[in-house]
Amino acid sequence: MTTLGNPTAAYFNRSLDQMANLRGSIERLQTQVATGQRIERASDDPTGAARLRALDRLDRLGAVEQDNAAKLAQDLTFAADQMGGVANLIIRTRELALSAASDTLPDEAKAAIAEELEQLGEELFDRANGTTLTGEPLFAGTAAGPAFTRDAAGNVTYAGNNEIGAVTVARGTEIERGVAGNDVFEFPVSGTPTSTFALINGLADALRGASADPTAAAQAALEGLDIALESTTRNQAVLGTRLAWVEVIQQNQADEKISIAEQRSDVGDTDIASAIAQLQQTLTALEASQASFARVSSLSLFRAL
Repeated sequence: MTTLGNPTAAYFNRSLDQMANLRGSIERLQTQVATGQRIERASDDPTGAARLRALDRLDRLGAVEQDNAAKLAQDLTFAADQMGGVANLIIRTRELALSAASDTLPDEAKAAIAEELEQLGEELFDRANGTTLTGEPLFAGTAAGPAFTRDAAGNVTYAGNNEIGAVTVARGTEIERGVAGNDVFEFPVSGTPTSTFALINGLADALRGASADPTAAAQAALEGLDIALESTTRNQAVLGTRLAWVEVIQQNQADEKISIAEQRSDVGDTDIASAIAQLQQTLTALEASQASFARVSSLSLFRAL
C-alpha cells in the first residue's frame, strides 16, 4: 500500500485549509457586495456590531419622538387656529358693542346686532370645544370630554381641568400640549368673575330687552371684551411659542436622523469598490492555490508510484 510522508500530508492539509479559508472569504465578500452590508454577523466585527445596535436603539427612540413632535405640532396648530378665530369674533363683538352703545340706534338695529351676537356666541362655543384630528378636546386640559357644556338656560360652564399634560419630544425635553379653556375664556372684570361666553350672551340679551338701559350695557361690555381679547391673544402667543419650539425640535430630529444614517453607513455598509477588489484578489489567490495544489498532488502521486 502506498502512503504519503508526514511532510507531504502536512502540506496537503495546509493547502486544503488555505483554500477553504479563501472560499469562505469569497462567500463573505460576495454576500457583502450583494447585500451592501459589511457586517453579516456580530463575529465579523464585534465592535462595529455593537455600534450598529446602539444606533438602531437611537433610531427607534428617535422615531417615537418624531411621531410625538408631529402630533404635538398638529395639535398646537389646531389650537392656535381656533384662538385666532376666537380673537376675530371678539373683535367683531366689540365693533357691534360700539354700535350698540349709540343712543340713536333704532330698536330694529339693536335686534339685528343681538341676532349676530347670538351667532358669534354659537361660533365661540364651537371653537372652545374644538378637537384634534383624533377627537381629543383642545382646551379641556387632560379631561376626555368637551371643554365646555351649556345648560338649558344657555349658561356655559367649564367641564375640563387645569392639567395640561406634556409630551416628550426629545431626550430630556417635554412641551405642554395646549392651554386650559378656563385660562382662556374665564377672567375677572372689575373684580367680578365672568367669561367671554357671558359677555357675548349677556350683551345679546340686553339688546333684546333684558336690560332697562341697553346702551349702558353695551358700553359696560367694552371693558370685558378688551380683557377677553387680551386673554385670547396672550394664550394664542403661548401656543405659537410652543409650536415654534416644536419646529426647532423637529429640525434637530431631522438632522439627528441623517447623522444616524451616516454613522450606520460608515460602520456597517460595504465599500463596494474595495470589496470587489478584495474579491478579485481572493479569487486569483484561490485559483493559484488550486493550480499549485494540483501540480504538487500530481508530482507526489507520481513519486509514490
